[in-house]
Amino acid sequence: MRILALNLYYPPDTSATAKMAAALLGPLAAKHQVTLVCGRPSYDPTERRRWRLWQTERQRDVTVIRVGSTDYPRSQMARRVFNYLSYVALSVPRALFQPCDVILAMTDPPFEGIVGAFVALLKRKPFVYNIRDMYPDMALGGSIVAPGLMARVWEKLHRWALRRAATVIVLGEDMRARIVGKGIDANRVAIVRDGVDIAAQPDTSPEIDPQVISAIRSNFRFVLLHAGNLGFYGAWETLLAAARELERDGVGLVFVGDGAQRERLQSEAQASTNVRFLPFFPANKISSVLAAADAHIITIKKGLEGVVVPSKIYGILAAGRPILAVAPMQTDVAALSLRQNFGIATNPDNPAELASAVRALVADPARVAAMAAAALQAATHYTRAGEIRKFTQIIEDASNL
Repeated sequence: MRILALNLYYPPDTSATAKMAAALLGPLAAKHQVTLVCGRPSYDPTERRRWRLWQTERQRDVTVIRVGSTDYPRSQMARRVFNYLSYVALSVPRALFQPCDVILAMTDPPFEGIVGAFVALLKRKPFVYNIRDMYPDMALGGSIVAPGLMARVWEKLHRWALRRAATVIVLGEDMRARIVGKGIDANRVAIVRDGVDIAAQPDTSPEIDPQVISAIRSNFRFVLLHAGNLGFYGAWETLLAAARELERDGVGLVFVGDGAQRERLQSEAQASTNVRFLPFFPANKISSVLAAADAHIITIKKGLEGVVVPSKIYGILAAGRPILAVAPMQTDVAALSLRQNFGIATNPDNPAELASAVRALVADPARVAAMAAAALQAATHYTRAGEIRKFTQIIEDASNL
């Protein structure tokens, strides 16, 4: 089977969509002929490419066609629009002349699903839409785009793309509910989670760096850790307000990472002695970062249910750590935490409720240990290999339509 995939980013880009595209397309290419049309590396790449109208390379049996899009870095947000537009302008003609049996579109740039549906229409081929970020909902929720004519047109075109898809692949139950709420047949919306790699030998534990543990835990009695991007979608004010209430309880709130909101949050937390900000650690220290916390925080603002579906949940589960979901109950992370007993959930608009829930955890080590055991058990249900098998089957089924 000939699969044509469309996504702006691919390694050596280091974005989440680049990494997941590689994780999904590599196994597909072991069974089928996979061609990806992407752009020049621009998202914190480990290496660059010289400009050419297009150039072809091979990665893990995937034929990678890189069109000559601009490569402004992600720090230059305004100029990144040129990356998007130049990629679309060059990738569509190239895709139209690429033989295929099925078209797979992801969500970089944010309107890639619309582009994929358009290409599939012209080529008269089935179209699978793999949604990793829900646009334009995310752009509106993060105040990146103001409500108005552009947002309405974007949403209308997006719904058209959803209707054109043979299957829409989403990351969780909350995203599926949001898609179905847009009028899409629930039978055409499938859940494929990111999952986590589980060690073949259960007794094999990753090496833990005591220096990383010490840097995160400091002298705190109980550590709440948020590891990841500090973007526009978390209930940050609720976290900081709850941390102020917990200052005398020996509870530390530690942020590991960076993002658009970090500078503002650091300024607001200056007077709090139990709030710390640390940079990202190297990739080979992730196991140590995950192990350092007593509980991990995953936060989503109210109104963004199904728009933001954090993939880090599965790594936390595999590390055997409880999750504190500061998120609406309709979100995947809150629902799974309660259903499978590996965490708790609190109202993202209620700092007092969050502080009370944390105090209850601090006072009940046995409960925390039980959640940790439940996390390890839950991780076995979300193996990356299993999720990739689901993904592959969906693509193969689509080619028969």
